[in-house]
Amino acid sequence: MALTTPEERADQFINEEKQFQLGFLITEQSHPKTRGLSDALAEETQRGLEMLYSVDDDIPPVFERVIASEAYAALCASMKRSLLEGGRVIFSGCGATGRLAILLDAANRRFWTGLFEREPDLKEACRGWFEATGAVMTGGDYALVKSVESFEDYAAFGYRQMNERNPGPADTVVAISEGGETSSVIGTIHAGLDAGSQVHFLFNNPASLMAERITRSREVIEDPRVNVLDLTTGPMGIAGSTRMQATTAEMLVAGSAFETALYGAAREKFPAEIFQRLGLSPSDPQETAARFRTLLAQLRTAENLRTASDYIDFEAEIYARGGRVTYFADAAMIDIFTDTTERSPTFKIPPFRANNDDSSPAPWALVKDPLHDSVSAWNSILYHQPNCIAWTPGEYREMGAPEQIAADPPKIGVGELYRFQIGNEPDPSRTEVTPNAAVALLLGGEAAAHTAPAADSWRQAFDGETSAYQTKAVLAIGPERPGQAGFGRTFAIQVDLPPTPLDLFGHLAPKLALNNISSATMGKLGRLSSNWMAHVAASNKKLIDRSIRLAAELGGVDYRTAAIEFFRTLDELESLPPQEAGTVSPAARAAENLRRRKGA
Repeated sequence: MALTTPEERADQFINEEKQFQLGFLITEQSHPKTRGLSDALAEETQRGLEMLYSVDDDIPPVFERVIASEAYAALCASMKRSLLEGGRVIFSGCGATGRLAILLDAANRRFWTGLFEREPDLKEACRGWFEATGAVMTGGDYALVKSVESFEDYAAFGYRQMNERNPGPADTVVAISEGGETSSVIGTIHAGLDAGSQVHFLFNNPASLMAERITRSREVIEDPRVNVLDLTTGPMGIAGSTRMQATTAEMLVAGSAFETALYGAAREKFPAEIFQRLGLSPSDPQETAARFRTLLAQLRTAENLRTASDYIDFEAEIYARGGRVTYFADAAMIDIFTDTTERSPTFKIPPFRANNDDSSPAPWALVKDPLHDSVSAWNSILYHQPNCIAWTPGEYREMGAPEQIAADPPKIGVGELYRFQIGNEPDPSRTEVTPNAAVALLLGGEAAAHTAPAADSWRQAFDGETSAYQTKAVLAIGPERPGQAGFGRTFAIQVDLPPTPLDLFGHLAPKLALNNISSATMGKLGRLSSNWMAHVAASNKKLIDRSIRLAAELGGVDYRTAAIEFFRTLDELESLPPQEAGTVSPAARAAENLRRRKGA
């Protein structure tokens, strides 16, 4: 019998979805360092930003513990073996960790692309190393731009996605899940095991706790074939926002391990003359740890804090007045793309919009590549054609998907991905409202190259694409300060970016800066309550649970009462126009309703 009332749906969720009720996880808790964050940001931007940055200090001790472990040594050895034996290192993840998987794969491919451009005669000797990595993102590469609702709830979906990469005994599968319980990611683990691959599992909650409380997690954590790396850092700077410290720790561990494996495999594989031309230097994880501590300190210098705070105020004012920001990037495309994509589910703001969608609200922020059309831009970001999903209703039914998914499968194929115009096609929606701003996000040496008086091709393209914008600005992250030519405002966050094969610090620095900047910006716009994600979306079972817990916390009621109000609120939102419903968080609305009733 169909469930019709909020009470019935609440009781069903409470009684039948216990494995998705995750309030006991450390990554779901409130961090004591950031309590009162929303008030701090309202009073003084820099004080709130300092609170956010302080939580990143939890990461170095964890990284130093992990790199000294046997599990980390096993991860490095497994990756090295795959590189030497012609296998692949396949990263898998969901949401933020799925975007991390894509980034790590693209970073390897970018290294070899640059090398072959400088040393074309090495291409034959190094054949295959460009494709020695792969990525499985829950929902396919489409999910890089927009979350695929409910996909992460099904292990069978992750299993099939991994199988489509044809893993084998020579391959290494590195599954990454911030919480350690994501069903789709666990499905990729089972697929890797069944294929005879060496499998590793990185997550950010205590392994013993996961094995005790979550059946699907216990099945893989206690499997002796799975190498477990527990990266527990503690609560996030914003409760439940695992795109922050959890994913940063995972980037450090997975990236550092791959660089160690790459150096060791290349030194063993190639003659000295070829190896020297690769330009690889020994990857010392202890040195990486020291450099990471230096990066954290540099981001928090007085000057950088002032700069970041000024930029937060700049962007927050535009949004507060109903305006839009469009980022234009070159090397940092995947980094700013990841951050802007993740703002939508975290803070319930309009996601990116396809070019054939004229009913959804335009996104507050967008990312564009001024040098390429959208198809070329997607291929440039990924260094391959997108891996998307076009499963049939019958295939969904074979996997045991709910009939509502099988009967109307999500449209997440490559054609749909290409409809998101991140290239240099005209987009009047970016300037149809005021205020509007075009922001050049420049990384490392781009700060000098793209702002020099003698403009290069990227800068010329940027100038052409942004002629209609009301305001221009440049946000530069790296050791150099950009020039001033042609920009209304210049924001320079000056940090060192030591070179590594994956350009690890060239990804860590913008991740840390942008995660904290965008979180603070949303906080200033009322999208936080203390340090809770007050406007979280509810697109899967884990987020439904998080929404109910948030409503209970903010409304001062028990879990069941909050669950009933949450499902009642979902019914309310169905009556709203799409333009409005798309920006209203059911969790925030439910909490507001509960508080109003208590005050009545």
